[in-house]
Amino acid sequence: MEETVVKPIIAKEILESLQTKAEEEKQVIVHCCFPASPFFGNLIRIWHTTYLFDNQSEHQSRLIHAENISLVPNWTPVPFMKDFWFTLIFSGLPKDCKSFDLREVIAEEGGFFVESIKRNSMDVYRVKISESY
Repeated sequence: MEETVVKPIIAKEILESLQTKAEEEKQVIVHCCFPASPFFGNLIRIWHTTYLFDNQSEHQSRLIHAENISLVPNWTPVPFMKDFWFTLIFSGLPKDCKSFDLREVIAEEGGFFVESIKRNSMDVYRVKISESY
């Protein structure tokens, strides 16, 4: 007996809708370097209110996960005189985004800020962190 495989027909509108959803689910990976410091006892942490701000629209990509850095209220010790690397994973940026800012939106001084990160096709970046204030 031969089996006949019937390929389902999916309406064009549904396929387009699903494509939009797939674009929304893409993630952006940002490897961050906190430069070496000549001071002992430095601590670092990241707030949940850290976003990628698309420079061409009002879109904000939210922080999904942080690796090798503590989330508020906890702190991570920074090694003396060594660059400290951590990774942030954000929700996807719009397809037409050309550049974006990484900004830690907090109600105190010292939030992280990296301006005008140029978009690439892989959505994986390496940046040097500086404070916004």
